[in-house]
Amino acid sequence: MDIILVPGFWLDASSWSAVTPPLVAAGHRVHPLTLPGLESVESSRAGIGLRDHVDAVVAAIDATNGPVVLVGHSGGGAIIHGAIDARPDRVVRGVYVDSGPLADGSAINDTLPFEGDDIPLPPWGLFDDADLVDLDDDLRAMFRARAIPEPRGVAYDEQELHDERRYDVPATIIACEFPSSLFIEWITEGHPYVVELGHLRDVEYVDLPTGHWPQFTKPAELGAIILAAVDRSA
Repeated sequence: MDIILVPGFWLDASSWSAVTPPLVAAGHRVHPLTLPGLESVESSRAGIGLRDHVDAVVAAIDATNGPVVLVGHSGGGAIIHGAIDARPDRVVRGVYVDSGPLADGSAINDTLPFEGDDIPLPPWGLFDDADLVDLDDDLRAMFRARAIPEPRGVAYDEQELHDERRYDVPATIIACEFPSSLFIEWITEGHPYVVELGHLRDVEYVDLPTGHWPQFTKPAELGAIILAAVDRSA
C-alpha cells in the first residue's frame, strides 16, 4: 500500500521519522511529505495557500499507481480531506491524527498570530494544556529548533470541496487530546467543528491519550495504530 503522510503546521517530512519504521517493516511504500513553503525557514511563503498544499497531496497521489491511504496530522487533516475530495476514487482511507475533516468554507485556524506571510510557532503559553501533554522540555526544545513558519494562507484560506463521494471514503480518527467519545458527543450536538465528520459514512475511532503531537510523544504507538488502519484498508 502507498501511504502518504502529511505533517501538521510548522513541520516537514522528517517529523514522521519515528512513526514510519513499522509501516516500512510491513512492506508498505511510505511517502512523508514536505509541503510548499515548509522546505526551510528561509523559504518564501508568499502566495502559498491551502489549495497549494491540497494540490501537493493530490500530485503525490497521482504519482502512485494503486490505492492510497492518506494520513494527516492536525492541520494536515484538513489538507488530506481536500485531497480525498479531489481523488475519492484513489484513496481507500483517510487517517486523521488528532484532527478531522474540514468542511467546505471553513478555515483551519484563522486566529493564529502571523508576521507577514509567515505564522511562526507560537510561544507555548498560547497553547492549551491538553495540547502539551507529554511534550516535555526536551521535546519542546527539539520541536522549536526544527519548527518552520507555516504559510499564513494555509491557516486562513477557506476549504473548497466539490465531490460528495468523499463521504464514502473510510476514515480513522486518532483521538489524542480529547477522548473519541467527545467527538461522538459533538456530532450528536451538531457542533460546527465536526459537521463534516458527521457526514462520513464509515468512521472508526481510536484513542491515543497524549498531547497534540503524538509523532513526538508516542511515535511507536501512533505507528502501530496507523499500521492497523492501513491493514484494514488493504
